Amino acid sequence: QVQLVESGGGLVQAGGSLRLSCVYSGNLRSIHNIDIMAWYRQAPGKQRELVATIRGLSSTSYADSVKGRFTISRDTAKNTFNLQMDTLKAEDTAVYYCNVYVTWPYSQHYWGQGTQVTVPS
Repeated sequence: QVQLVESGGGLVQAGGSLRLSCVYSGNLRSIHNIDIMAWYRQAPGKQRELVATIRGLSSTSYADSVKGRFTISRDTAKNTFNLQMDTLKAEDTAVYYCNVYVTWPYSQHYWGQGTQVTVPS
């Protein structure tokens, strides 16, 4: 079992920045078998979409809509991964969820509770 707790959401003007953090805890063997860490978001009336992933120490991928503006990173020593969001736009407004994909004792996704990011238009 893995628990995820997000922080860092809020209201920011267009062009501004926010940094989301996700702290993970729980069964140590499950934590050592986290394969992928990810951020998703869900805007009102829309499906949840994948924003960014990190695998290993530095293998990252991004949705086209956030490339060049968002950066995902991890701090293994602090059991944390982050999403630095720069040059925010109104269309980035959504609830952001952190997610980990664990491969032990079986393949499973774990989710955080979500944090609201609002960029007024």
